[in-house]
Amino acid sequence: MNIPGPEPRTDGGVGAVASAGGLHTYQLQLHAEYGPVVRFQLPGAETAVSVADPVLLEATAHLDKRPERLFEFLAPLFETGNLQVMPADEHTPWRRLLLSVLAGRPSHERHFARFTTPATALADRLAEQAGREPVELQKDLTALSLRMICAYALGGDATDPDKVIAAFEEVLTAYLGKLYQVPVPGPQEERVGRAEEALAYLREVVDRVVLAHRSGSRTDRSDLIGALIEGGERPARIRDTVMVTMLAAHHTTGVAVSWTLHLLGQHPEAAERVAEELDRVLGDRAAPRYADLRHLTYLDMVLRESMRLFPPGPYGARETTEALVLGDYEIPAGTTVFHPFWAVHMNPDYWPEPQRFVPERFTPEEAAKRPRLAYIPFGLGPRSCEGAGLAMTEALAVLAVLLKRFRFRPAPGHEVTPIERFVLWAADDIRMIVSPRVPGVAARLDRADGSC
Repeated sequence: MNIPGPEPRTDGGVGAVASAGGLHTYQLQLHAEYGPVVRFQLPGAETAVSVADPVLLEATAHLDKRPERLFEFLAPLFETGNLQVMPADEHTPWRRLLLSVLAGRPSHERHFARFTTPATALADRLAEQAGREPVELQKDLTALSLRMICAYALGGDATDPDKVIAAFEEVLTAYLGKLYQVPVPGPQEERVGRAEEALAYLREVVDRVVLAHRSGSRTDRSDLIGALIEGGERPARIRDTVMVTMLAAHHTTGVAVSWTLHLLGQHPEAAERVAEELDRVLGDRAAPRYADLRHLTYLDMVLRESMRLFPPGPYGARETTEALVLGDYEIPAGTTVFHPFWAVHMNPDYWPEPQRFVPERFTPEEAAKRPRLAYIPFGLGPRSCEGAGLAMTEALAVLAVLLKRFRFRPAPGHEVTPIERFVLWAADDIRMIVSPRVPGVAARLDRADGSC
């Protein structure tokens, strides 16, 4: 049976993706029109198939090959080969080593202050702006996200973290700007020179940190670089692994927190429940301890529902190495298979009224009713995000710090429009009014200003 989809275009699908506003919205449109399995054109893929049904996704969950042409733009960042597309025999032990650190409670607990300390510093800055001009949440929170992952990946050993962050932003602007054709000021030769200089500086910083670990015999398994050294990875691969960890996490936490605050600003009753839970669990403390996170059950549900509605990474891609049966269809070898996270999360067969913000979808009882792949904000299978647990820990820590101290309301007249920029971004940031909250009187304040 032929897979349904739009008629082929002479431009290879570029125009259709552009007119839809990006690949993520194009996939939403395709699945709304053609059903759960869609064939479409995409530059960099001879044949592309998108699968938005969680039951059918199970047949693709084993795929362990990424389409190399779609990730070519990242190749210059790495010296030991593009880690985003490394062969399965290399990827499996490398992934196992990363998971031993990134997914482990000892690592999260040991480094927890590296998340709450910069989050508290941001809260202090927001306190100075409170009640005045709207704040640009994505700008502030993605800077925070990068600061946290730099501290985590480098073990807090970078002598000039601000310079590291500036250099990484320079590199990201050069490579992601090229991918998404984002205009960057200055002559091209100058931009390329700045990016190369920044990349060389980052590699030098990581090398210094690795050398310090080696000379000090630091082999703590909760430390990323220490675990890589103990695992026998060569210096260049350690450097590339740190770079890819920073790349994967550079915006994820900040974007997830931004969308969560945006949704809470539109739903003050949910924001009030979060505030009450924080007051109950944290008491007079302004920041959580690691052990507090497991008691913040409603905040966790709010974050998960926010990531359903606005998954930071809106899709993943794999490549079949042999023919694959997918329901009524046979997918030939060499096909690019897309996992459209956003379209899966909007599937009304598994998410009634999918556009509504309903954190209670994530109670244990409700979650048990859905197929396991109905919710995939971090992807699926052997190429899913190794840092998923770390990202959730970071996001909950930041949300707890901010929502304990502030109320966030939408800036009047500001329209928030999702667009694709490697992550699910907002076209003109997410601008919100920030005001201090007094623990225990959130409901009274909300009634007073008419926001309930």
